[in-house]
Amino acid sequence: ELAVPLEINGVLSGVVNVDSDQLEAFDENDLALLTELASQAALVIHNTFLYEKSLIRANLFESLITVGQAINSAVDLDEALAAITREAASLMNAKTCALQLLDESCNHLTLVASHGAGEAYLNKPGVDITESFLGSVVNLKKPLQIENVQTSNAYQQQDIAREEGLVAMLSIPLVFGGNAIGTLNVYKEETYIFSNDEIHIASALAELSALAIEKARLIERIVESEELLRQNEKLSALGLLAGEVAHEIRNPLTVLKMLYHSLGLEFPENDPRTEDVRIMGEKMDQLNKIVEQILTFARNAEPSLKPTDINKLIDDLRILVRRKLSQQNVELEIQPEANLPPVKADGPQLSQVFLNLTLNALEAMPNGGTLTIESRKIQLNKGDAAPTHVRIEFRDTGCGMDAESRERAFTSLLNTSKPDGAGLGLAIVGRIIESHGGRVKIKPSDSGTTFSILLPLTDR
Repeated sequence: ELAVPLEINGVLSGVVNVDSDQLEAFDENDLALLTELASQAALVIHNTFLYEKSLIRANLFESLITVGQAINSAVDLDEALAAITREAASLMNAKTCALQLLDESCNHLTLVASHGAGEAYLNKPGVDITESFLGSVVNLKKPLQIENVQTSNAYQQQDIAREEGLVAMLSIPLVFGGNAIGTLNVYKEETYIFSNDEIHIASALAELSALAIEKARLIERIVESEELLRQNEKLSALGLLAGEVAHEIRNPLTVLKMLYHSLGLEFPENDPRTEDVRIMGEKMDQLNKIVEQILTFARNAEPSLKPTDINKLIDDLRILVRRKLSQQNVELEIQPEANLPPVKADGPQLSQVFLNLTLNALEAMPNGGTLTIESRKIQLNKGDAAPTHVRIEFRDTGCGMDAESRERAFTSLLNTSKPDGAGLGLAIVGRIIESHGGRVKIKPSDSGTTFSILLPLTDR
């Protein structure tokens, strides 16, 4: 046997063996010849390796350009993320590629984009990061892989993996600003160990994914800020006009009420004018209430901010509306989060907000239903280390609101769709929440309406 190493630049890449069935079959010339052949073979192998590596890098560069163009030209985030998963699957020669993001609670990963995934994978539940393989990827902010997810105890959804034919898995954290916001998951359909080069490729795509997501969130915040600015300008003008109109109405209304009560209009019980007198008094009281609402809106009193127990304010609603709940056969479900941190707020003003939203929900359910009020602490930005805000949601099962009504809800002074003609409640809600440094929005729903309020915690 004659053996010569395949070596280039001092790096051993293999061995060339030549065997013979004769003793002492090889001499110095044979050794020299085999050494030269081994040297040439090592060079060819090395050049082939460099070519393949260059080809991989060229393909990666081309894919990164494609993904970058997709991010810049995408109309929405979904389009950009779809391009990323598609390119990742192609580059990695993978069966399936998926992107998952942390939800508002930062406790679960939810699927936001995928390529090559079947129905079982698309419909799979969110992943709890406190006790899962993907949670380790998020918490460690490091790529991790499993050679076979169908047999690994570290993988939670083995039944889905078997149904989808997923075997090897590589998971890369999406990191932006030092904070993990999700994962990029690549699946092979056979047992496999991903190389360092493949991990680098997936990591580059994960960085682009995080960039696309944060870009979309930034644009969304800019749009929200511009819309809020437009609403503020509109509300300011409406407030000035409302104050002028209310004062002009209030004076003659006061005279009318005084004259009405001084007349002492009393008629026999069966006289139809008795009912007319009652309605007149009722309508004057209603008109006075509308004027008071307009003046409250116009005054825009600065809140007196101090640490406030949100759950206590919500619980107080039971007493304020219990009779109306009973009359309308509406069930009130309060779902407070235990040990909710305080928010810096004006208690009476927030009580007014909560009461307005509750009465608004009751008006939407004249024939009964359910009103759910929920409080939760959340991290406003996915990368925040601790909760930053409290979210309060009012969910009813009423008739819902169309898109135009949702758009005008917090800016329109009058809403003629309400029986009493007053739509000031939501305009006041918007102004109070804004003065607390918070935000309020209406979430569309197939059944009913959800009002969602965000308020900053005291220590923020």
